[in-house]
Amino acid sequence: MLGRYQRNPGVDHWKAAKKVLRYLQGTKDHMLTFRRSDHLEVIGYSDSDYAGCVDTRKSTFGYLFLLAGGEISWKSAKQPVIVTSTMEAEFIACYEATNHGLWLRNFIYGLGIVDTIAKPLKIYCDNSAAVFFSKNDKY
Repeated sequence: MLGRYQRNPGVDHWKAAKKVLRYLQGTKDHMLTFRRSDHLEVIGYSDSDYAGCVDTRKSTFGYLFLLAGGEISWKSAKQPVIVTSTMEAEFIACYEATNHGLWLRNFIYGLGIVDTIAKPLKIYCDNSAAVFFSKNDKY
């Protein structure tokens, strides 16, 4: 989020950056832990807002992936296009998460430290608008 305003930072941006640095300083002893499991499963979550950027009207998407109960990968970014509905924003978020999830699963398998990774890949996303439109015969 801080990187969006590097070209023209203001006082509020500097305060936000200092807040992030204070948080990092206070949590430097924290760590991620993973529990051992014979059955590994990559689980993803994705979401987006709709036209959340007041400057460009672009939506922001994000995803998070878990393995063995711990976070292993995440991302939050502006969508590359301006969408016209919440449903489109959610589809783009799910697409981005799916691409990364497939890469991640193949990467983990390619390391050779596990024999199998569960298929199919599970990605939980908010797609209530898509369900609504698929059930509505007016569209």
